[in-house]
Formats: sequence, C-alpha cells, structure tokens
Amino acid sequence: METAPVVDPAQRRIVTVLSLVQVVGGVGNGAGLAVGALLVKDVSGSSGWAGMAVVMLTLGAAGFTMPLSSIAARTGRRPALALGWLLGASGAGVIIAGAEIESLPVLLAGLLLFGASTAANLQSRFAAVDRAAPGQVGLALSLVVWSTTVGAVIGPNLTGPGATVADAVGLPDLAGPMLFSAAGFAVAGLLTALLLRPDPLIRVEGAKPAARGVRAALPHVRGRAATAIFAIAASHAVMVAVMALTPVHMEDHGASLNVIGLTISLHIAGMFALSPLMGVLSDRWGADRTILLGQSILLLAVFVAGTSGHSEVQITVGLTILGIGWSASVIAGAAMLTQAIAVVDRPVVQGFSDLSMNLAGALGGLLAGIVVALSGFGTLNAAAAVLTVPVIGLVLAGRRVAAAVA
Repeated sequence: METAPVVDPAQRRIVTVLSLVQVVGGVGNGAGLAVGALLVKDVSGSSGWAGMAVVMLTLGAAGFTMPLSSIAARTGRRPALALGWLLGASGAGVIIAGAEIESLPVLLAGLLLFGASTAANLQSRFAAVDRAAPGQVGLALSLVVWSTTVGAVIGPNLTGPGATVADAVGLPDLAGPMLFSAAGFAVAGLLTALLLRPDPLIRVEGAKPAARGVRAALPHVRGRAATAIFAIAASHAVMVAVMALTPVHMEDHGASLNVIGLTISLHIAGMFALSPLMGVLSDRWGADRTILLGQSILLLAVFVAGTSGHSEVQITVGLTILGIGWSASVIAGAAMLTQAIAVVDRPVVQGFSDLSMNLAGALGGLLAGIVVALSGFGTLNAAAAVLTVPVIGLVLAGRRVAAAVA
C-alpha cells in the first residue's frame, strides 16, 4: 500500500497568498497589455512603432528576471516578488508621465520598468511549487497561474472606465488604464511583503540556495530541462508575436476600444482560465504530452487568427485559442523544468528560463511589427506557426530517448 505524500503545512497558505496577489496584480497587467501598443502608436504617430510596446515590456521582464532570482536565492521569494511588483507600479507611473508629455523615450522607459511586474508574476508560479509534493507540482503551479484570470480578464475591460477617469484628472484617455495598473501593482507588492510568510523558498530545515546568476544556471540546462526551457520560450514567442499586433490590426479594421479590450480579455482568459486542467494533465498524463497538445492548439490558433481578415469574431476566437495553447505549453514546460532540477538549484535555472522566455517574447514582438508592416497580419501568423516545429521535434526526440533507456 502506497503512503500518501507528506504535505508541508505551510503550502496551502503560500498558494492562497500567491493566488490573491495574482488576482490584484493581474488587473494591472491586463490593463497595461490592452493599451500599451495603442499608447506607443498614439505618441509616435506610427503603427510601425506599436510592436515596441510588447518589446519593451518583455525586455523589462527579461532584464529584471535574473536580479529578482538572485535576490530570491539570497534572501527568499518574498522580498524578490514584492520588489518586482513595486517596480512595476513605478513603471506605470512613468508611462502615464510619458503619455502626458507625449514623449516616446519616456513612454518606452516606463514600459521597460513596467516589465518588472511580469517578472514577479512569472516567478510567483515557481514560488508556488517550492514546497509542493512531487506529484502535485503541475497542480500547485497552475492554481497560482489560474488566479491571474480574474484580474487579467478585468484589466483589459478597464479601457473604457480608464478613459473616463483620465478625463476627470486631465490625462490622455489611453493613459487611464495605467492608473489601475499602478494601483494594482502597489497593492500586490504590499500584500506579498506582509502576507507571504513563511517564505516559500526558505525551507523548514533552514536550507537556502546560494548559487546565483546565469553562469550558475547554464550547467543545469541540458536534457529535459533544456527541452522545457526551449518549449516555454518558443511558445511565448508565438503568443507575443500574434497578440502584440492584434490591437493594431483590429483598430486598423475599425474595431472600437471596447471590442479590442474584450478580445484581449478573452485571450488572457484563454491563457489562465484552464490552467488547473493543464496542471492536472501535466501531472497525470505527462508534461511532454501536454506540451505536444499545446503546440497543436497554437497551430490551430494562428490559422484561425491569420485568416480572420475583417472578422472581429474570428480574430477573437483565434486569440482565445492562442491563449489556451500558450497555457498548455508553458504550464507543462514549467512543471517539466521544476521536476528536472534539484530544489537548491531551482531559483537560478527558473530565472534563466524566464529570461529566455522574455527575450524570445521581445524578439517576437519586435519582428511582429516588421512583418506586419512589410507583409501583413496573415504572414505574421504563418511565421509564428513555424516556431512550433522545433518544439515538437525536441519533445518527440526526448520521448524516444526515454523509451530507449526504459
């Protein structure tokens, strides 16, 4: 008879607090995603610059990932996550200033700083599994990801109310949602600092990881860990590339701000709402199979979105499916990575994974603007589909090796 796994008594509290923080922080992230590209387009006067919004957001997330991971390795998850959220709040404030004075450099700098909130958001999912039982890694991780759904779905729909608030305080309409972002991130940071106790990474027995930085992570990036990191990065690049230019594509075809906000909201719901299912699939069906499922869904998504033309319904369906494919791939990839790395080495390797993920997203957003400017939204989706091929190949190769060893 099998013995039930011993559950850390602090684990439930940790997941609950992280989930609460994700709800609040998700409002800020959702609001920022909905208007970032439109703000850059408005201030720069060019659709070609619009993709730089997601580029700067993801570069910011990438830039803060390893410093926050190093802080976590040295002092624990709580100070690292709290700092990330508070830096994101500062970034929202800089974005508002950039919109007010119509300065593109200030706006881009604010978006870069805003990206720290994304780094905190991503590292929260790993904090949820620091004390999780081995057979519940995917579920614990996905529950925290799922909690982002509430705030992230509300956020993009604050575009209209944000414009009303902006008018009341004398700001440009598109800067309004950033007021909600600043408030959401500030509250998320304070909740983390006050309630995330005990710290997830500081074990009961007092052991803390000491290794920090990219050099400490690289020796562990091999085998299943390398496959997981590549799958996460490539899937994120597909999602960011298509999502980044969708608001501009829709606005160019006459869609209202409310319709654009609803589309991004449903896309984010696709990313997060089914994450517990993806976590359970990863735990019970296998992370590799779940990644393959995610790649198949991404292929369907880019076909639907890329052939949408003027159809607001079809582009919304495509973006929703895109979020679901991202969810399956990224959650299963994160679970595979966590299971492949010893606890003491996890913070820096997970940080390297998030760094790779955000750099891939930044590159995807940058190239997306160029591709759309040169050849259109349909070509962008076709190019994104190509990125699924090496992921599928790596996962299948890993399964063959595992079968041969067995």
